[in-house]
Amino acid sequence: MGVAEGAAGIRLGLRANLPQFVLLVAVNALVGGVLGQERVVLPLLADEVFRLSAYTAALTYIAAFGATKAVTNFFAGALCDRYGRKPVLVAGWLVALPVPLLLIWAPAWGWVVGANVLLGVNQGLTWSTTVIMKIDLVGPERRGLAMGLNEAAGYGALAVTALATGAIAAHAGLRPEPFLLGIAYAALGLGLSALAVRETRDHARLEAVRHRPDRPGRPGHHGDLTTGRIAWLTSVRDRALSAASQAGLVNNLNDALAWGVFPLLFAAHGLSVARIGVLGALYPAVWGLGQPVTGWWSDRVGRKHLITAGMLLQAGAIALVALGTTFPVWATAQVLLGAGTALVYPTLLAVIGDVAHPAWRARAVGVYRLWRDGGFAVGALLAGALADAYGLTSAIWAVAALTAASGLLVATRMYETHPRPAPPPRA
Repeated sequence: MGVAEGAAGIRLGLRANLPQFVLLVAVNALVGGVLGQERVVLPLLADEVFRLSAYTAALTYIAAFGATKAVTNFFAGALCDRYGRKPVLVAGWLVALPVPLLLIWAPAWGWVVGANVLLGVNQGLTWSTTVIMKIDLVGPERRGLAMGLNEAAGYGALAVTALATGAIAAHAGLRPEPFLLGIAYAALGLGLSALAVRETRDHARLEAVRHRPDRPGRPGHHGDLTTGRIAWLTSVRDRALSAASQAGLVNNLNDALAWGVFPLLFAAHGLSVARIGVLGALYPAVWGLGQPVTGWWSDRVGRKHLITAGMLLQAGAIALVALGTTFPVWATAQVLLGAGTALVYPTLLAVIGDVAHPAWRARAVGVYRLWRDGGFAVGALLAGALADAYGLTSAIWAVAALTAASGLLVATRMYETHPRPAPPPRA
């Protein structure tokens, strides 16, 4: 599995670092679970407990979460380079501890928004760091598979937790029981990160020493870039990095729609809390389960075409939600949306890993995730404003069109980044 060894006995490769890799997969599952405690319950809390009639106001918690997570992602990469990966991971878990307690005891909606600010910091620090650490460990040859496994763990746990909290809420009410899972996840994540996870920064240093870009003209050839230069390359200058950044933003804009608007649409058509929970779990479940396959696939055939196809498939699935009025149609749409997201999510991260030099890769991941998770805030505000002005269905149609445009932009702007895509099989 592409093992390389340094003078201090540090080795690159999935097999060589399997115990730590598996541990980090488990830690990221807990990260996803902390986020999953909100997916079904909070939109219903906004409607049934806090009586927020305006969609824009009801989606403020997603905007607060997304904006905070986006900014935290940027700083997480820089902090990982300066202080190491493990301290940043542990700090992220410390921030998570009060989140479920605030959601349980919140007497006003502002408390929920405040809890989601903390949740954004937690997710930005912990999820970004587990991504960076896995890229450190596996080296260049299994990057797509590594990202697929990482994202599968996080979003698989999110789906299971969304399903579980929906069932708990249907049986015991919206508070406090559904959020007890979040307390357990945060405590376990903190314990594993502090006691069992090992630092991986030296793995990145080993790869930097041995780094040989396949195309010397790419930005990945240079290892001494400033943070400002890295932000410019990732956001604007490099065609692959900038195309990935905009696709990531639109992808999470979609996720904000699925998180905040879809449950309200389903409830407006008379679906029960339990059935809304099933729909809320289907999308991230397919997304999570599909990512090891799509990540591995991108290591074989390259990145660009999977990303383009995934964005267009998401656009079609969102349009199907807008067209649908029944549980089976919406369930089909959620499955298709999950499949499209699975094609995109680990592959975009692999693009960043392909292009960025190991010396500044953590910061490039931070910039990409700044754009990607900014999509939560943009999506919440855009969907809320459109829903208030024109209705839920019109907001969903607008996001479907935006997603299709994003896929076409990837098709025309991104270059293929995988260094050794496998040749197609002979007929």
